[in-house]
Amino acid sequence: MIDDGDQKRNLWDEPMQVPDEEIVATVPPTPYTQAQAAASLQRAVWLVLAFAALGAPVAWYLRGWQSACLLLVGAGISASGLYEWRRLMTALLHRMDAQDAVQASLPQPVPLEDRKAPSIGFAVAGFIVRLGVVIAVLYASLRYLHGSVLALAAGLAMSVLALLIEGLRLLRSGTI
Repeated sequence: MIDDGDQKRNLWDEPMQVPDEEIVATVPPTPYTQAQAAASLQRAVWLVLAFAALGAPVAWYLRGWQSACLLLVGAGISASGLYEWRRLMTALLHRMDAQDAVQASLPQPVPLEDRKAPSIGFAVAGFIVRLGVVIAVLYASLRYLHGSVLALAAGLAMSVLALLIEGLRLLRSGTI
């Protein structure tokens, strides 16, 4: 409440008055396209590979070659996960675009790449097969490489860090 002499008014009930000179034109964000999403995930894969190249020598120096190998195993799993998500996302988006085009009786959309759009069945099957391979690789690496589990966890967390960096980059550019 503000006391204006004889009247008391509540600031929350009144609309905010902004002088015309303070109104700034805002630029609407550009739409986030399928190509941008695929490029973001590809950059995230490259970031994971760069983190692995930088982190493996550090892990080797601090904990030995076994820990460096565990870090590389974790980074490989992270990078393959990002790659599979990109592949699955591309297949799903192509499928949704094709369904939208059929419903609107428009011509079929042209795929992002020159090759044929990926099949949703192959993408899901590859994703499931990858999960089985990841479990086998994790088991074998923990059983036979007696390194630091923290190095493995650091390798697995590299994809989260890479996606965080990509998300911040997209926020800063105003894309999302």
